[in-house]
Amino acid sequence: MEVTITSENFESLKNGAQPLVVDFWATWCGPCRMVSPIISELAQEYDGRIVVGKCDVEENEELAADFSIRNIPTLLFFKNGQLADKMVGAQSKARIQEKFEALL
Repeated sequence: MEVTITSENFESLKNGAQPLVVDFWATWCGPCRMVSPIISELAQEYDGRIVVGKCDVEENEELAADFSIRNIPTLLFFKNGQLADKMVGAQSKARIQEKFEALL
């Protein structure tokens, strides 16, 4: 299951018991629409082990700026409250899944 990431809930999710993956995206972004179904699939596959969230950069400009998000889609991977990895641009499911596995 995917959650919606906002400035209000980000810190609590980042510092939660499970690793966090944040997909920074926008509705007008073609590559984001390509990655979105992959993120949804992985959210289901890793449900209960990794929290997966989507953050609309237009609705959460401050949060995107905090992490210097300049290109989307950008995936940020957090473990133990710390940024563990980053992936920019459309990627294959296999490449993204490798990053998920590295969080466990």
